[in-house]
Amino acid sequence: MFHIQTLDSISATGLSLFPCERYLVGDDPERPDVILLRSRDLHRHAFPESVKAVARAGAGFNNIPVDSLTDRGIVVFNTPGANANAVKELTMAGLLISSRRLCDAWSFVQGIEDDDPAFTQAIEQGKKRFTGSEIAGRTLGVVGLGAIGVEVANAAISLGMRVLGFDPSMTVRRAWQLSSSVDQAASVEDIFAASDFVTLHVPLGEHTLSLADAPRIARMRKGTTLLNMSRSGIADDEAVLRALDEGRLANYVTDFPSPALRGHPRVIALPHIGASTVEAQENCATMVAKQTIDFLERGTIVNAVNFPEIRLADSEGKRIAIANANVPNMLGQISTAIADAGLNILDMLNRSRDRVAYTLTDVDGEVSPDLLKALRAIEGVLSVRAL
Repeated sequence: MFHIQTLDSISATGLSLFPCERYLVGDDPERPDVILLRSRDLHRHAFPESVKAVARAGAGFNNIPVDSLTDRGIVVFNTPGANANAVKELTMAGLLISSRRLCDAWSFVQGIEDDDPAFTQAIEQGKKRFTGSEIAGRTLGVVGLGAIGVEVANAAISLGMRVLGFDPSMTVRRAWQLSSSVDQAASVEDIFAASDFVTLHVPLGEHTLSLADAPRIARMRKGTTLLNMSRSGIADDEAVLRALDEGRLANYVTDFPSPALRGHPRVIALPHIGASTVEAQENCATMVAKQTIDFLERGTIVNAVNFPEIRLADSEGKRIAIANANVPNMLGQISTAIADAGLNILDMLNRSRDRVAYTLTDVDGEVSPDLLKALRAIEGVLSVRAL
């Protein structure tokens, strides 16, 4: 029986996919095979030796120590695209809230204490303070054209905006999904310089930390609105606040508030609710459950952030899954160990990604403990398991 540990509240829709006769799911099972989570910070988490995978019901993974888990041959999954519609809708809401000054207008109405007819008079006298602008005809710059960025770009086109997009790592799949009306920018700097609104949809990493920094913000048109629905740290809070105070930025809309941003009159800060819809949570949980089952039972890897995608067709043989360093002669040593155990290889598939590789091998007999021991003894092998 496989043991699944849940560290956060995971939608029951996804958890119900684990067959109870083969899976024990709970917040504290002994010797977990897989850890499921949403936003729990695992950088100081003690991972038992039994853990084979960590699976996040969400797209971002900066709360997971990916490098150290990779060194142990532990696969890290995420669920790209599962919450894309939810974040897209929040981004579009941010565009409209900021352009029409809806937060200020709502607060104004709540603050009127007069009764009718003075109430109506106050409304008519005060509404001119909240004149906004329409987004149709304005230019939206989208930095990052993954699942969310593509949906945002397409939605903005349908609302009559001109859209510039930039993503040097855009996949063919996302390119097919992107509206042909979206114009390609040559750089992040071009996006910042040419847009009335700039929205950020990139993962947090070495190359995106403080992506919206002082030099780039300085290139923006006066009165531009910046939106960050990606991660805290992608926008430099200090640079944003200076630009707001100087009038360079008209508004900053973010799903990642900080003490520095709190209370600024032109900051619209939301409490990290981008994926907080019933539908998104169900989609993420369903995707992560299916990925986990396929990994544990067949060795399949889909949507891993640290290992290559790999899928080997089912056969009549017994399957071995091996994670190893991406160095020469690994397949030769693995094949030799299997042959020395008196087994014939029915099928084998190897895929690599950066510094690691993953091998699925089907053999024509039972996989003995001695064979697993021999495979683990090969220098460069990170993990081995018989399925």
